[in-house]
Amino acid sequence: MNLIVKNLPTSYNAHYLEMLFEKYGEVSYAKVIYDRVTKEPTGTGFVEFAKEKDGEKAIEEMHGKEFHGKQLVVEKARPRKVNIWS
Repeated sequence: MNLIVKNLPTSYNAHYLEMLFEKYGEVSYAKVIYDRVTKEPTGTGFVEFAKEKDGEKAIEEMHGKEFHGKQLVVEKARPRKVNIWS
């Protein structure tokens, strides 16, 4: 299950993101999104769990939780759109 995580601290990288969510199950992938121009973290990341139930538990427990002064938004990620023009 692939999750999108919003309102992350800008000091977070993929390693910290993985550590934050690994208590809910096996994380197979974690990525923090960076701005293309400034190369600064945008505060958004993706976490993929090996098992669906682990992802659901992470959403249940982390969505809306206050973290470093911000409320985390944790949701199931939508499938990536494919750009047929590139």
